[in-house]
Amino acid sequence: MTTSRRTFLKGAALAAPATLAAPSILKAQDTIKWRFQTYAGAALGEHVTKPIIDYINKAAEGQLEIELFYADQIVPTGELFQALQRGTIDGVHSDDDSMASPTPLRQFGGYFPFATKHILDVPVLFNQYGLKEIWEEEYAKVGVKWLSAAGQDPCNFNTKKEITSVDDLDGLKLYTFPTAGRFLAQFGVVSVNIPYEDAEVAVQTGELDGMSWSGITEDYTVGWADVTDYFLTNNISGAWIGSFFVNQERWAELPEHLQSLVMAAIEAGHTYRNQWYWGGEARLRATGEKLELRTVPAEEWAVVEEAAVKFWDEIAEEGEVHEKVVGIFREYNQTINKAGPPYTNG
Repeated sequence: MTTSRRTFLKGAALAAPATLAAPSILKAQDTIKWRFQTYAGAALGEHVTKPIIDYINKAAEGQLEIELFYADQIVPTGELFQALQRGTIDGVHSDDDSMASPTPLRQFGGYFPFATKHILDVPVLFNQYGLKEIWEEEYAKVGVKWLSAAGQDPCNFNTKKEITSVDDLDGLKLYTFPTAGRFLAQFGVVSVNIPYEDAEVAVQTGELDGMSWSGITEDYTVGWADVTDYFLTNNISGAWIGSFFVNQERWAELPEHLQSLVMAAIEAGHTYRNQWYWGGEARLRATGEKLELRTVPAEEWAVVEEAAVKFWDEIAEEGEVHEKVVGIFREYNQTINKAGPPYTNG
């Protein structure tokens, strides 16, 4: 019955491989898996969302695996928020407007008319002027964890028809954001709501006259420059406001080091998009050969800018949060207008 030293060592040697293998088995069992959907189609998603997901999947070393889906692949973009609340989707990259946010912040995501002039205005508004705290608070009320917002491209017009005056907007059927469409309706624009990936074909069939959705970088990237002829350098907003969201329960389940990793990936993605859009807007205006540039004279476009001031007043009257956000936009715009170039365009 006595175990010899040689027998004991032999038994220990046989047991060692199983002991060493155990951590990898546990690691596989403990992998956290998320489904994540972006507002962007595949071509655009390669630049605006996929780099973040790739960063996370590589750096998490199997502890967190995120499967990325593009526009409308799991649910239509307009149902993203509901799917996130239910847990059908674990994470989302979108603007509040497109995903039909039930919060008072809905109108301010996407392109709130003339709230921004450049891409860097967005992180400044969130991190220095208080929008971050408002977004965190409002989404916490509805069971969603808001993570971070960043700017992207301006909202210009790419169309089949030439635009050289404000009057040329009248009757145009455009693919645009809900709030942008509401604002542009006063100039005769007809806002058409269709799935993102259908927009290109809709221009070819005549269902659309073009888009008021992006800057020129997206027009070339997603193929819209192939089906439209003109790009209007005037815009109705200087930067898209979009955010990353996670189901509140799924975020709470994530260990602190993985939460930090996700945030680091998102911030790295913001940096990439800043240079990708900023450089693309200049390069494609200067050297792009698919779209002819057109500009409405500044004194005439001022009519559109003045209409935005009244639009802000209307939105501010819709509630306490609306009034607070509009107040922040007013404060920031007063600051950059006093500062002058390069913070303003003139």
